[in-house]
Amino acid sequence: MDDQLHDIRARHIGLMRTTAATITRLLETVSQRDASTLRDGGDGWTILEVLGHLRDFDGFFRGRAEMICAQNYPTLPAYDHESLAIERAYNAGDLRAMLAEFNASREQTRGFFSDLVPEQWERAGVHPERGHFTLTDAAIQVGHHDVTHLEQIAKILALHSTAS
Repeated sequence: MDDQLHDIRARHIGLMRTTAATITRLLETVSQRDASTLRDGGDGWTILEVLGHLRDFDGFFRGRAEMICAQNYPTLPAYDHESLAIERAYNAGDLRAMLAEFNASREQTRGFFSDLVPEQWERAGVHPERGHFTLTDAAIQVGHHDVTHLEQIAKILALHSTAS
């Protein structure tokens, strides 16, 4: 079982790299204008709003994981993603700068999880939505979250390509 868990964790750390590379590749040819105007449906998010969310939540996910390592069964903070998009003016951001910030954050996140020793992986805290939440859960959450928003970016781009 330990070998299987080790493999699952390693695959999820690898997934963190793959999803970041896929997001980067999807956005390579997107213009600043398109990133700030094309939406996921009528009131949906723009690409900049999705990217700002991904960048910030990558840091939040890492911060929660660091809390789990540093504290004994901490209660992890909750974040209001809708308020953050407005407060941090995601849609006014620079696409290339935000993408670079996301990738830099992701390398830190990957490094954090890569450096964990076996005993640390079982440490846990209380997630605001999920309850008991281990570092294994935290690593899995990163890739799952990315895939959700990869689909959202792909939908935005597909809506645009069919509208052209």
